[in-house]
Amino acid sequence: MTGLAVAAVAYAGRYGIQAWQDFKARPASPVAFRKFYQGGFQSKMTRREAALILGVRESIVVDKVREARRRVMVANHPDAGGSHYLASKINEAKEMLMRKTSNTGSAF
Repeated sequence: MTGLAVAAVAYAGRYGIQAWQDFKARPASPVAFRKFYQGGFQSKMTRREAALILGVRESIVVDKVREARRRVMVANHPDAGGSHYLASKINEAKEMLMRKTSNTGSAF
């Protein structure tokens, strides 16, 4: 009986050591699983940055822009403890995405 108990403890210890080594060998934090965009705001807002702020795609319909802006603004409104700066960036992002055409300089 004692031999069986010693064998079970040895097997469990071996399994635990192997699991710990596998855990230590894995990457710390894969880039694909980052939830938020890392970096500050650009000096002049682009459509890409506006889409990142609102959490939508660059090519989105106007109604979806309004919904996304409302959702983000509820979480970051200055009256609810949010920042005035973030609120202004959220509004700027909404205005950027609501524009029909981008200013690429093509004139007829």
